[in-house]
Amino acid sequence: MKLVRFLMKLTSERVQVELKNGTVIVGDIISVTPTMNMNLKNVKMTVKDRNPTQLEFVNIRGNQVRLVILPDELNVDRVLTDSMTRPKKTPSTVAPPTRERRGGPRRQPRAF
Repeated sequence: MKLVRFLMKLTSERVQVELKNGTVIVGDIISVTPTMNMNLKNVKMTVKDRNPTQLEFVNIRGNQVRLVILPDELNVDRVLTDSMTRPKKTPSTVAPPTRERRGGPRRQPRAF
C-alpha cells in the first residue's frame, strides 16, 4: 500500500508533520489528497527558531512534507487490514470499452 493511501484512511487522527523548511505542525487530519496535500484542524505550528502558534485550520502542500509522525496508540494493523479486505474488480464486472472517439460517438453514414 502506498503511504498516501494509508494517510487518506487516517481522518480525525492527531499527527505531527515536519516540513522541508523545518516547520513542525501538529494537528488532526481532516483530509489527504492523492498528491499528499493535507488539511489539518486544531493545529499547533512551530516555525523553526520561533514560538509556537495556534491555528484553527492549515493546508499543507504535499511536496513540502518531509515526514509524518503517527500517534503511538494508532492500531496500524487494523488500518492496513481494512484496506486489504476491499474486493478487487474482476474482468466480468468491468464494463467493455466503448467505441467513441474524442469528438463524441461515431455517426452512421448517410444513405443517399
